[in-house]
Amino acid sequence: MEKDSVSISFVVEALRPVRRRGHDVAALLQAAGIPEGLLGSPQSRVPAQCFSALWLAVAALLDDELFGLDSRRMKVGSFAAITYGCVGARTLAEAVRRMVRLFGIILDDTALELELGQDGTQAELRLRPTPRAAGKPIVPFAHETLLVMAHGLMCWLAGRRIPIQRAEFAYPAPPHWAEYRVMYSPQLAFEQPCTRIVFDAALLAVPVRQTQRSATAFLRAAPYTIVLKYKSAESWTARVRRALRDTAPDRWPGFDALARRLDSTPSALRRALEREGSSFRAIKDALRRDLAIALLSEGTRPIPEIARAVGFAEASAFHRAFKLWTGVQPGAYRRRRAGAQAR
Repeated sequence: MEKDSVSISFVVEALRPVRRRGHDVAALLQAAGIPEGLLGSPQSRVPAQCFSALWLAVAALLDDELFGLDSRRMKVGSFAAITYGCVGARTLAEAVRRMVRLFGIILDDTALELELGQDGTQAELRLRPTPRAAGKPIVPFAHETLLVMAHGLMCWLAGRRIPIQRAEFAYPAPPHWAEYRVMYSPQLAFEQPCTRIVFDAALLAVPVRQTQRSATAFLRAAPYTIVLKYKSAESWTARVRRALRDTAPDRWPGFDALARRLDSTPSALRRALEREGSSFRAIKDALRRDLAIALLSEGTRPIPEIARAVGFAEASAFHRAFKLWTGVQPGAYRRRRAGAQAR
C-alpha cells in the first residue's frame, strides 16, 4: 500500500516545454512508466516515482531542472550545487539564507525571500518576480516547482518535515488547486500580493546536521525525495503508515490503540503528527485513496468489493470519499483509466 502518487496535472505541465520545442513526449512517458492516454484524464494520478523519473528525463533533455520556466536555464546540477552549498550551515536559518542567495544567482525571473513576521513567531518564504520579470504573467507551475524544491530542501536540512501553516499564491486557483492541500497546507489563499509559505519561526533555530555524504545520498534519490517533502523513515508519520500498511484497512486499530502499539500516548502521538504536518485521518485517507486507485487500475474487482477492501462498510460512503479525493466517482475513474490505457 506504499503507493505515493501525484496528480496527472503536473505531468501535463512538465511536458509543455517539451512539446513547445518539438520533442517527442511519447518516449519520455514510456521511459517513466506513465501511459500517454492518462494525459486526457484530469483526475488520474501517477506514482511519485514515475513523476520523478519524468522530471529527470525532461531536465536532461532540456538541460533545465525548472522545465524552461525561467528566462535563464536552471542547468542540470544546479539543485545539487544549492544543496551542497547549504551543507555546513549551523542552523536552518543560515541554510535557508544560503539557499535564497544561490537561487538568486541561478534564476532571472523569480526571487526567493526569507522574512520574519512582525511578532517573530512566524517565518515566510516568499516568491516574487524580479524587476527584470515585472509585468510578465506568472506561470503557476513555476511557483509550484520552486516551492517543492525549496520546501523539500528545507525539510531535508532540518531532518524533519516542516509543517506549512498557511500558503498563499499570487495567481488564481488552478484547476488542480485541491492538490495544494496535500502539497502545502489546508490553509490556502489565491490572488494574493505574492506567493508565500508560512511556517513556525522557531524551526529556523534547528541545527543542520546534514553532511556532504548525506547530501550525496539525498541527491541520488532526488527529485523523489523533494516531491515527498523529506519522508523520513523514522518519523512518526512513517511509523503510523507502516503500522497501518501491514494491516487490512477494515482491521485498522483506533487511534488510542495505535498509540499504545507504538509505545506512545494518544496526546503525545497527536502532537507528534501535528509537528510533522500530518494527522491520523490524513494518513488513513492517503493510504485508502492510493490503494483504491491501484485496485481500480489493476483489475476488474467489483467496486463494492474494492470499497470493503479499503475499509468502507458501505459502498455509498466509498463513492463519496473517492469523489472527494479525486473529483470523480470510482466507476468513472476506472472507465477513464481503461480508455486511456487502450489508446
